[in-house]
Amino acid sequence: MNTTPPSPRRPLTERRKAATRLEIARAAAELFTERGPDATSAEEIADRAGVALRTFYRYFRNKHDAVGPLLAVGAERWRALLAATGPGTPLPEALERTLAEALAVPVGGTAEGLRRTRALLRTALRDPALRAVWYRVNQESEERLAPVLARLAGPDADPLELRLAAAVAVDALRIGLEVWAAPDAPPGAAGAGTGSPAGPALRCLRELSGGLRPLAPVTRANR
Repeated sequence: MNTTPPSPRRPLTERRKAATRLEIARAAAELFTERGPDATSAEEIADRAGVALRTFYRYFRNKHDAVGPLLAVGAERWRALLAATGPGTPLPEALERTLAEALAVPVGGTAEGLRRTRALLRTALRDPALRAVWYRVNQESEERLAPVLARLAGPDADPLELRLAAAVAVDALRIGLEVWAAPDAPPGAAGAGTGSPAGPALRCLRELSGGLRPLAPVTRANR
């Protein structure tokens, strides 16, 4: 049984801001994959998202940054699931289980949603400015994951090993997504089965974490 208390609900204003950011991000992703980043302006992104240009710049510095929220979705979902992991779960097991859950195709999920995600990743990896956003998103994910792993591993865990574990975990997710999105990779690549990126990401996690010593398991005393 998961005894972790539920996260406090964010204020309505914060939820509205998050929804606006995501709407702008979706509009940017659609235009970038349809036309390419060079042929897309911030004004066009704002118009498709149904917001004023000044609103666009309130949320993002430039047009390339606008896809950041979409590129971070998988890592954010994984981090939230790890943070909610119940006591007594060994960290390697928690990482694999929550990664599979974070990347699984949701009930009612569609092939079209997966196609859009793959198209955005392909576009990001081809364009230097978008690729920089993708790498920055992953760096930020690593920084945010480290304290979550520290809480799970307990006070006696080696800080260097925690930092390395966070780096390995995020790199596994990044490489798995890139392999899954590659032009020559079918939707079910690397054993994903359902066409989700879970298969290649899990394989990367297992391969990259093979040389790491197990960190302390989750215990009630550590929570």
